Amino acid sequence: MARVQVLSEVSGSIWKIEAAVGAQLGADDTILIIESMKMEIPVASPRAGRLVELRVAEGEAVKEGQVVAVIE
Repeated sequence: MARVQVLSEVSGSIWKIEAAVGAQLGADDTILIIESMKMEIPVASPRAGRLVELRVAEGEAVKEGQVVAVIE
């Protein structure tokens, strides 16, 4: 199965990680939440699959377009 990179749509900081590496996700399941300008923005899985990699940690700053997770 092909790997899909999940990108941050905004700059901000990782407020909360909702899914653990190895978790089975459905399309649109929340992987993590980014806080940007006092708003909480969920980052969802683009398709069903297994979360094989998280490239960020809670509290870490992220930029728009940065890869935050990988789904397989």
